[in-house]
Amino acid sequence: MSVIRDHFEKEIPQVSFKDVSFSWPGKKENVISKCNFAIEKTGLWMIVGENGSGKSTFLKLINGIIKPNNGKVNSLAKVGMVFQNPDHQILMPNCRSELLIHISQEISKKAIVCKIENVLDKVGLPGFETRPVHTLSGGQKQRLTIACALISDKNFILLDEPTALLDPTSQLKVVKTIKKLTIDKETPLTALWITHRYEELIYADAVAEMKNGNLSEWQQPSKFQYN
Repeated sequence: MSVIRDHFEKEIPQVSFKDVSFSWPGKKENVISKCNFAIEKTGLWMIVGENGSGKSTFLKLINGIIKPNNGKVNSLAKVGMVFQNPDHQILMPNCRSELLIHISQEISKKAIVCKIENVLDKVGLPGFETRPVHTLSGGQKQRLTIACALISDKNFILLDEPTALLDPTSQLKVVKTIKKLTIDKETPLTALWITHRYEELIYADAVAEMKNGNLSEWQQPSKFQYN
């Protein structure tokens, strides 16, 4: 941990928690309890933990979907979200129309075409502009949701078990797509990825465990051990 801390200590935190606690209305027990953490640079950060440990609640706090009961969430990032099931996220009938609804700024038609081509190429879906969504595989749909985050200029993507419903081949394509985006020289992405698949940890820059509503220190994947 000291190596990771030394490497990051001079960076400005993109997202951090200071003594954050959260409980659902009517519940006395905290789902997240006095949690402190920081992500201070680009890269692929992975969190593991048992069901009910607070992982999904943790992401909702980062994304601002819910607010902490106590403590402070600080964010300098433009946060996007990729869910476990892309069918719960994709709204439009084809790839182009889905991407269009995620472009918020006023730009020319030519710029729109270039931007769509660029993000589809980045996620390994070149030439998919007119492809109907219903013809895409689960992995292709998931990569389309990643493209939607990119085209809306998000620089920090939360991924809640994005490969849980995918076959091994599609799983590998999605994790490699995210890994490639985090090391892009021009616009590197930060990704916070929740997973139950231990084999995915080898792609992480750092790993932490969520347990009893709190997050362990970040560890190097090769040295990671459950508490």
